[in-house]
Amino acid sequence: MSDVWNTKDGRRRVRRDPPTLDDAVVAAQGLTEDIDGQVEIVMSLMAVSAEDARSAVLRHAPRKDTSQLTVAGRAGAQRTVVVERRPSRRPAPRLAGPTANVGYRGRV
Repeated sequence: MSDVWNTKDGRRRVRRDPPTLDDAVVAAQGLTEDIDGQVEIVMSLMAVSAEDARSAVLRHAPRKDTSQLTVAGRAGAQRTVVVERRPSRRPAPRLAGPTANVGYRGRV
């Protein structure tokens, strides 16, 4: 579905896509971690059956091993972190007051 209208610069179009079942699953996962709760939320958002909602939620469920973090490296070796600072390109702010005219050799 799209809306089309004419402007002085030509035709303009806005594409409007209705939400999908996958969008509802992502929203439900953001609200709760409970699978049954996610199924209820998907059912209420998309008006689908419990079986369809459960299959979509389980299809997008995170894997069990994703909470484990493995860092490759030698045991006992220190890890090196390099942080580089980029100089700012903004001009220095002008100072107000008597120090602003230091070095000025014009007429007083």
